[in-house]
Amino acid sequence: MTATTTEFDTTIAISDEERATRLTTAGNAWNERLAASAKNGQLTFSASGTACGSVSSLITAGRHTFTVDEPTPLAGDDAAPNPVEYALGALLSCQVVVYRLYAQNLGLTIDELDVSAEGDLDVRGLFGADETVRPGFSSVRVSVNIAGPDSNEDYQKLQETVDAHCPVFDIFTNPTPIDVTVTKTN
Repeated sequence: MTATTTEFDTTIAISDEERATRLTTAGNAWNERLAASAKNGQLTFSASGTACGSVSSLITAGRHTFTVDEPTPLAGDDAAPNPVEYALGALLSCQVVVYRLYAQNLGLTIDELDVSAEGDLDVRGLFGADETVRPGFSSVRVSVNIAGPDSNEDYQKLQETVDAHCPVFDIFTNPTPIDVTVTKTN
C-alpha cells in the first residue's frame, strides 16, 4: 500500500487483491457480528463544528478535521468546498464504498469506477426570498462510469443494489428526523 499526499489530495493505492481481501474480511466480520445480535448493527457517527472566518466552519469527524466555506458571492472566502458540495461528495464517496462492497459480494469486477454529481439549488430558498422554494437541492444527478468485463445488465443490477443499500443515497432520498438543541453559553 502506498500513500500519495499533496496539499489538496491524499490517495491510497492498493492492489486489486488487497482490496478484495479487505472487502471479504470486512463483510465476513460484519456478517458474524450481525448473526450474533442485530444490536451489533447499530452505529452512531458524530461530527462537531466551530464557526470561523466569515461563514466558514472547522469540522471534526473522528480523527479527521476539514474546513467548509462558501464562495465569495455567498459571503465566504472560497477557501474550501461549501456544505452542499460536501453533501454531494458524501453521496459520491458512499456510492464508491457500496459499489466496491456489492461488486465483491456479487462476484463482479470493477476495473475503473468514476462518479460525479450535480445538484440544482435555488438560493431564493436559502435567503427566504420565496417561501415556496426549498432551501436544499431541487434535484440531483449522479453519473457512474464503470469499466470491467461483466455485462451491462450485471452492472445495471449492481447500480440498483447500490442505490437500495447506500446510506447517503438513503439520506438524500428519504426524510431523516433531526432533533436540534440550542444552548446559550456564556
